[in-house]
Amino acid sequence: MQNISRFEVVLESVETLPEEDQEILLELVGRRLAERRRAEIARNAAESRAEYQAGQVQRGTVEDLMAEIGD
Repeated sequence: MQNISRFEVVLESVETLPEEDQEILLELVGRRLAERRRAEIARNAAESRAEYQAGQVQRGTVEDLMAEIGD
């Protein structure tokens, strides 16, 4: 018996949909991916802001960073 991945099963299911439904599905998936990326960016920004307010952020130039890494 063949071992078929979930991805292959989903892909085959999508291919059975009418073309218009496939286009709608593609649009919906794209929107959801974009929403997830925006949420991740927002989480990262909030985390960075909290670190800055807690004094856990250092400022400097690339040269400063390279000097620190070299030490």
